[in-house]
Amino acid sequence: MTLDERFMGEAVRLARLAAEHGNEPFGAVLVKDGEIVYTNENQIHTHRDPAFHAEAGLLRRFCHETGITDLREYTLYSSCEPCFMCSGAMVWVRLGRLVYAASARDLEAIFGGEGCDCSDMVFSHSGHKPQVTAGVLREESLSILRTYFGNQMEL
Repeated sequence: MTLDERFMGEAVRLARLAAEHGNEPFGAVLVKDGEIVYTNENQIHTHRDPAFHAEAGLLRRFCHETGITDLREYTLYSSCEPCFMCSGAMVWVRLGRLVYAASARDLEAIFGGEGCDCSDMVFSHSGHKPQVTAGVLREESLSILRTYFGNQMEL
């Protein structure tokens, strides 16, 4: 198992927990020097905050609690490609690296749509572009997303 797979496994585990806690299934893990320094799960329903995505919530809390706002030396692992809002937050904190499992196109395909490359669109039009690795534990993440959103569409 690679380090990317290990840390992504934690993000995927957090995505499962988010769904168990009544939120959408997304998880994020922040790593520096091979150590997890912060984690977060999506909390849009429990916090009644549509902007409390796993990634944006993680960045907001981590920066607030530590006073660190330059994350060039950090890697963020996300169970799914970050949306435009979360990708924008990654630009503002100058994140060093982003690793994600399922893509935004994968997620949109669950709903029958095409989707887009959210993070790439934001990063390519910004002054800062984190290094990006896509598709780590993609199938594990997709399984959770399909189960959750498939059940939601049946309601």
